[in-house]
Amino acid sequence: MAFSLNKAMIIGNLGKDCETRVTPNNVSVTTFSVATTYGYKNKEGNWTNETTWHNVVAWSLSDFYREALKKGAKVYVEGRISKRDYTDKDGVKRYMSELIADKIIPLEGRGDQASADESSDSEGTGSIQVDSNDDLPF
Repeated sequence: MAFSLNKAMIIGNLGKDCETRVTPNNVSVTTFSVATTYGYKNKEGNWTNETTWHNVVAWSLSDFYREALKKGAKVYVEGRISKRDYTDKDGVKRYMSELIADKIIPLEGRGDQASADESSDSEGTGSIQVDSNDDLPF
């Protein structure tokens, strides 16, 4: 028997809120898209960002994950790559690659964006300004 491996790991941002449907066998299927970006220098020496969209399918996700998978959220997804075909409404056969998720880890807490915005300075550097008159416990 030959050894083979089909494993993909991505970290990116959701393009839109996840969508969940239920199969006739009462199993939930959640789908969402994740954008990953690759930066490189082009021939002219300028930085270019290339974005790749990944279609993700997850089976039987809990409500926690469905609430966390909102547009713009950063997420880690691990799973296997699958290809399938279907016929669209015009009768044209289409092919699609999907990442069938085995593991999903939301990388942002529910209040992370709001607290990050509050703590950053006006230049957006993310530094926290401390009043020098505050009493420090150390």
